[in-house]
Amino acid sequence: MPASGQARGAWGWHPLDSRWAQRVVDAAGIKPGELVLDVGAGLGALTAPLVRAGAQVVAVELHPGRADRLQKRFADAPVTVVRANAAELRLPSRPFRVVSSPPYGISTALLKRLLAPGARLVSADLVLQRAVVNRWSTGDAPGAARWIRHYDLSIGLRLPRKAFTPPPQVDSAVLLIRRPARNSRTRR
Repeated sequence: MPASGQARGAWGWHPLDSRWAQRVVDAAGIKPGELVLDVGAGLGALTAPLVRAGAQVVAVELHPGRADRLQKRFADAPVTVVRANAAELRLPSRPFRVVSSPPYGISTALLKRLLAPGARLVSADLVLQRAVVNRWSTGDAPGAARWIRHYDLSIGLRLPRKAFTPPPQVDSAVLLIRRPARNSRTRR
């Protein structure tokens, strides 16, 4: 039987190291009381520093075992654990932020969901495959022209492969999505 790190990598789970998770949350500038989604929460690498920052966290995790562990770990914290597929995720009806390290395989579906017309997304800090971040930040992703009118997309923190256990085969970075103040009043 392979070591647990190898088993995780075999089915595509590369949890973020706690030190790097803290860096991602620090860079996001979360304020106490903000509603923040952690999509693909795993065992809570990002959820824990989000709670320490004072966020009201919705930890979204599809895997039933990890969702149960999240529920137990954060039972006394302002965390709601939702077991759901990111592509079918029902987004909050009030303004929200996203700080997440989702599975790379759901990147496009998640981005389409978050940037759909009517979404109340204020900002997102998404740890994704660097090639995806580059494509979206330059407006080269399919459909990006539609979203660029309402959001600013740029590259944030760059993460080395060793920021994950086990290290993925690709480089990673944070895709920053921000709704400019001028559009927050016009979009509902």
